[in-house]
Amino acid sequence: MYKLLKTCGRAKRGEFHTPHGVIQTPVFMNVGTIAAIKGALSTEDLERVKCQVELSNTYHLHVRPGDEIIKKLGGLHKFMVWDKPILTDSGGFQVFSLTTLRKITEEGVYFSSHVDGRKIFMGPEESMRIQSNLGSTIAMAFDECIGIPAERSYVENSVARTTRWLERCKKEMARLNSLDDTINKQQMLFGINQGATYEDIRIEHAKRIAEMDLDGYAIGGLAVGETHAEMYRIIEEVVPYLPQNKPTYLMGVGTPENILEAVERGVDFFDCVLPSRNGRHAHVYTNAGKLNLMNAKYELDERPIDETCTCPACSRYSRAYIRHLFKAKEMLAMRLCVLHNLHFFNTMMEEIRQAMDEDRFPQYKKEKLEGFLADDAAASLEMIITSVESAKEADFCMKFDPTLVRGMSYYTGTIFEISMDEFGGSV
Repeated sequence: MYKLLKTCGRAKRGEFHTPHGVIQTPVFMNVGTIAAIKGALSTEDLERVKCQVELSNTYHLHVRPGDEIIKKLGGLHKFMVWDKPILTDSGGFQVFSLTTLRKITEEGVYFSSHVDGRKIFMGPEESMRIQSNLGSTIAMAFDECIGIPAERSYVENSVARTTRWLERCKKEMARLNSLDDTINKQQMLFGINQGATYEDIRIEHAKRIAEMDLDGYAIGGLAVGETHAEMYRIIEEVVPYLPQNKPTYLMGVGTPENILEAVERGVDFFDCVLPSRNGRHAHVYTNAGKLNLMNAKYELDERPIDETCTCPACSRYSRAYIRHLFKAKEMLAMRLCVLHNLHFFNTMMEEIRQAMDEDRFPQYKKEKLEGFLADDAAASLEMIITSVESAKEADFCMKFDPTLVRGMSYYTGTIFEISMDEFGGSV
């Protein structure tokens, strides 16, 4: 059950009551795709960095170790030793990322595993059964994530099919929740709004799925090639047609700036791989902007990553030490930076909630964004240079794991867009 505590314009401050605890919103969900945060973080670490919700992926866990194995071991909560809420993505984004390895039909999608090449079929019922086996708190409906740009006729047909799939997901979840051997008989279902960048298609779809009285609603298919301005425009148009008394989830987004802008427009659930992925590449977030700890100027810097931060990394270690660890290719470097970045994101959400409680969110947002802009041009150039190196890694990943390519491309594209905007240009 979602309880709307207060609003500030369109911004929502709420509580979402689930079988695994109450989620204070707005919230940033920490992404642990295969039931673990990349960067060698444990569930004890997640508690230390103030994680409220862990997010795992249906497709990856179905492929390895297998959802039936996880069910036999007592479900995902027991498997990863985490007693707070877990949201499982339906696997749709990953499946549809395999553009050369899949075939879409009305029943679902036929595709090849990126791990061993075996043929797999996944449709609405299969996705629901996998997520039921995992026993997650919140299951996402199976949908098609449409790439941008896309032709209108294709988008219309895809959205209509996604709507039919959602009806099947809802029916199958009701059946699964009634079975005696179901791990979580109170599993919740979120529907997903699609429509690429066509406002009218998005709005009509939002109206249609709002009638289904689901536990929550997500805006999907963004941050996949459109500009930030286009993304904000779509959010502004769609949110008024989604139920205000239910959670509103913006999938796969994003940067601290993205989150602040989306909160203002009525979104209160977020997830993104950026904090962990950037941390593993020595990119860290601070209240004064982004830092690239590989830069030579930090070689003798005894300060913590962020002097205002209380995370485990900032409480003990210097920039110089962490830079040394990266240069020495020591895993501890990635661990410390991922810890810091997740703590930064979770703390920012805590600050957003407090600002809304105190009726000062607009002021908080303004001050936070001004702090980020204090990042100097040299730091932005560092991010561009390093993102070029990451692009090379994306090409490498394409050969071994196609599901990583879109995320890596988004990571690179995001940095370029932010950095070039600061110089008055665009990519």
